[in-house]
Amino acid sequence: MKLSFTKMQGCANDYIYLDCRESGVPENIVPLARDLSRRHFSVGADGIICICAPVTPGADGRMRIFNADGSEAQMCGNGVRCVAEWLYTHGVAKPRLAIDTGAGCKTVTRMGERLWQVEMGEYTTMAAALPAVNMGEGPLVDCPLEVEGKRWQVTCIGVGNPHCVTVVPEVDSLKLEEIGPAFENHPNFPERINTEFVEVVDATHLKMRVWERGSGETWACGTGTCATVAALTELGLCPAGEDVHVALRGGELIIRVLPGMKLLMTGAAVTVYEGVAEVSI
Repeated sequence: MKLSFTKMQGCANDYIYLDCRESGVPENIVPLARDLSRRHFSVGADGIICICAPVTPGADGRMRIFNADGSEAQMCGNGVRCVAEWLYTHGVAKPRLAIDTGAGCKTVTRMGERLWQVEMGEYTTMAAALPAVNMGEGPLVDCPLEVEGKRWQVTCIGVGNPHCVTVVPEVDSLKLEEIGPAFENHPNFPERINTEFVEVVDATHLKMRVWERGSGETWACGTGTCATVAALTELGLCPAGEDVHVALRGGELIIRVLPGMKLLMTGAAVTVYEGVAEVSI
């Protein structure tokens, strides 16, 4: 079977995008995500994002995200910008788009060529929203967490999906492939967790690496970047109401914390190429 797709990336957070607006999500999406996401052996990506028909009246589309291991995620900040770019270049050329996600309907505004701003909604620090256990009800700000015998100070943030943020002296030397899985599968997070390690350059400039549940280390994570700035705002290290520039391995995202614990994210959305894959599963 031949499968048409579009490869897109936001800060090198790359996914395979499928037009499922009429056909619906393929029945074999889980093995398909696992197979096509394999780098060096297939298309290679952080997963598959299906662009579907909207479910909210007046919305322009819906996205469903399947990680490289086949698990489904609720939200992807880099992905929703790419969905907006795809819709914009495939007949929905509106400067302001509404896109359904597993974390609610998101408004995405075109700020320039291949540049989009997402109204990410409210974040929370409460345990039930992540979910998190054995850490109290919250707010889960500057909490101790023991991971494989080492104590970390973490701040847990829900932005439609769960994140655990920790400040480190510097990020480049971290052996993320060793510590990332231990955070992801920590028993305090029954649905697993995305983990961000952040280095503070100054109050409005951060450097971050991320270990995503279901995908491992990725070069960027939009929701993770939002969670990071939210966490550092809660800790008093970043100012609310100002743009905070976050350098990731794949580029830069700009995050602003608004009144009411709301978040704005601005970043690029780039089409890499369109292709056809031969699928046998």
